[in-house]
Amino acid sequence: MKRVVIKVGSHVITENGSIAKPRMLALVQLIAELKTHHYEVILVSSGAVSAGYTQLPLDRSIVANKQALAAIGQPYLLKMYQEKFARFNLLCSQVLLSADVFKFKEHVDHAKNAIDTLLENNVVPIINENDTVSIEELVFGDNDRLSAHVAHYFDASLLVILSDIDAFYDKDPNKYDDAKRRAVVHTIEEDELNAEHTPNNEFATGGIVTKLQSADFLMRQGREMFLASGFDLKDVSAFLIKEEHKGGTLFKAL
Repeated sequence: MKRVVIKVGSHVITENGSIAKPRMLALVQLIAELKTHHYEVILVSSGAVSAGYTQLPLDRSIVANKQALAAIGQPYLLKMYQEKFARFNLLCSQVLLSADVFKFKEHVDHAKNAIDTLLENNVVPIINENDTVSIEELVFGDNDRLSAHVAHYFDASLLVILSDIDAFYDKDPNKYDDAKRRAVVHTIEEDELNAEHTPNNEFATGGIVTKLQSADFLMRQGREMFLASGFDLKDVSAFLIKEEHKGGTLFKAL
């Protein structure tokens, strides 16, 4: 069995203030197909705050409101995932983690045992940061870095990030028509890792920088990351199922 972590961002899961149900279904269908190809899949899903906002439109600039929205949105998001996984006769589960879990080996071991048990029983773990109780000093702040830690500490060979950013380019493709996709990246420069964050969505917290930081972390651990579009899953499907690298960017240390 090949263990992979798939992370999906808020911009993919939501659209116009609502959950993008067709994209969620396409993601679930991909995971179901991957399982038939002997993959163990851990899903790291953003979208709890935006899901909560569809039910109660509080001001998200206030921390307490954002925590409340996460508390409302997390079970709502999970319910939608449960309904879609049920179409493929699959169970999914909710695992909420805080950043301090990864600071202590005993906590990591307990969490990994739970994840291993879920996977052994053909259940898809859906992981998110526990935004409701997180405090500023112990917070990832975005699921890119959380998913990188999940991939490393829970022993996945690959992290797949599905985003509104479909690959890593030599320059900003939103500004430059001649931007070229970098298909494979072996090293990331310090100025790229420390650039200003550029989230593209009101619910997003990261951007290309947090993805590069996640890739750098994993490459230093001898693991790989694949960045591809979450709007059209053909590139990630080709890469994982057909072993064809048509689009997206593979981050792999030499």
